[in-house]
Amino acid sequence: MHPDVMLLLANQRQAELRRAAEVSRVAREARRAPQRPARRPADDAHVTLRLDRVGDSARLYQLSALSERPLPAGPFVVAEVDGRLVAALPLAGGAPLADPFVPTFHLLPLLELRAGQIRRVDVRPRPRRRLLLRRA
Repeated sequence: MHPDVMLLLANQRQAELRRAAEVSRVAREARRAPQRPARRPADDAHVTLRLDRVGDSARLYQLSALSERPLPAGPFVVAEVDGRLVAALPLAGGAPLADPFVPTFHLLPLLELRAGQIRRVDVRPRPRRRLLLRRA
C-alpha cells in the first residue's frame, strides 16, 4: 500500500478514536454531575429552530453522549433556547437528541414539524415555457 494512503487511513482512525474518547469523557462527566431537579420551561424563553451548522458539532456530540446514543450521520434540525442548543432531530429520521437537564418535551413536536417541512419535496412539475418561433 502506498505510504500516503497509509498515513491518510491512520489519521482518519486517530480522529475517530479521539471523537469516541471525547464522547465517552462527556458522558462520564454528565453521569458524575449532580442531578438538578427538572425545571419548568420559562414562558419568556427565546426559542429558535434551525438547521445545524459546523460550529454545532461539539454540542451535538455532547447531546448524543448525554442521551447515551451514537450521533447519527447527516444534518439536524436543532432547537436553541436563549441561544443554547438543547435538542436536535436528525433530518434522515430517528430519535431526537435532547439535554436531560433542560425541559425539552415541548420542543420535540416543533422539531418534528420543522423537519417534515424541510424534508418535503415539491413533486408538482414546474410549468415549462415554450418558445414560440414565428414563421415568416
